Amino acid sequence: MRLKVANAAGRPTLGITLLLASLSMVSPLSTDTFLPSLPTIAAEFHLSPWQVQQIITAYMLPFAFFALVHGPLSDALGRRRVVVGGLVLYTIGSLGCFLAPTFGSLLAFRVLQGMAAGIGPSVSRAVVRDLFEGAAAQKLMSSMVMVFSLAPAIAPVLGGWVHVALGWRWVFGMLVVLGIALLLACALLFPETHPPSKRSHFHPVSLFKSAWNVAMGPAFSLLAFSAALAMSSLFIYIGSAPAIILQRWHLAETQFHYLFIPIVLGLMSASYASGRIAGRVHRTTQLKIGFAMLYISAAVVALAHLLVPQLPIFALQLFLFILASGAQLVYPVLTLEMIDMHPLARGAAASVQTFIALGIGALAMGMLAPVLHGNLALMAWISLGGSLLAWLMWRAGSALRQREA
Repeated sequence: MRLKVANAAGRPTLGITLLLASLSMVSPLSTDTFLPSLPTIAAEFHLSPWQVQQIITAYMLPFAFFALVHGPLSDALGRRRVVVGGLVLYTIGSLGCFLAPTFGSLLAFRVLQGMAAGIGPSVSRAVVRDLFEGAAAQKLMSSMVMVFSLAPAIAPVLGGWVHVALGWRWVFGMLVVLGIALLLACALLFPETHPPSKRSHFHPVSLFKSAWNVAMGPAFSLLAFSAALAMSSLFIYIGSAPAIILQRWHLAETQFHYLFIPIVLGLMSASYASGRIAGRVHRTTQLKIGFAMLYISAAVVALAHLLVPQLPIFALQLFLFILASGAQLVYPVLTLEMIDMHPLARGAAASVQTFIALGIGALAMGMLAPVLHGNLALMAWISLGGSLLAWLMWRAGSALRQREA
């Protein structure tokens, strides 16, 4: 039994949208669910705030590096086989985190989680381009992100309640259940969208060359870094969530929704808008609007911090809503632009793009966030700088692409 991927009008079905979105949700759930537990984990293993934050880094860096493998591997072996195998490894990693006796073993199994979790976003984006073109692809991508955007809001809230009720280990226990559920769903329903006739030769050297050729394109690299910086302007707040919620706002482990709900509402509203305007509004116009929302909102908040050092929580929530909306208007469109640049190596293009996005995100969340100690004023200036640099890279990459065409 396989899912039907398109209706009579040629539009994506709800089933394929939900399945691909669920695969993409693995990443934010694995990143955000245990954020309320970080202080308790630090106390149990006698760690500094920077050390315990490496639970994020240990996941995101292998996530980024192995994302380079997942797409080309799916180009060679097929999408379905790679997805099912990756979910097996992810479930084993989650179980190891649940049972980990030491902090070192916890980090080791987080590495295994990260190695496998990149399969979701990398392969699902390639599947979108396998199945659909133009406005239909943009609609599916936007719908996927709208469903997927629920994960960052649900994850820390649910994780906080589980942490309070059962302890931090059961937060990872939830990820075990998630892995098993997705494994069963994909084994039964996931369609193969990349037939043998279109597959590349399976050889490590050829896989590396495919990814290398994609990454070495100047236009592609500029667009990839632009998308990564746009999202990292938001990631810096997600990585700093424990410090913001528990130290700056003096809230409880069960109140992470104060930070994540405005972010998710921004992501979902922008995803909905992007799906509605797909095929009606030119992609360039959508990108201009998204970038403007990013750097104007960051500039306003950065300047406001100079006048009022302690801004009201509501003002920051409104800023996060606008910041997330701008990032979401930018990111899916840039992703499609990059994948369209390599129609014969879509898996490789999706993997390289994911690698760059996650690498920058890992630096923002795992390395930079813990040294900021929840300094909201400094975060606003960093978001402003990242947004402006992202806009400049987009302009440069677009100009290069036009010259190469």
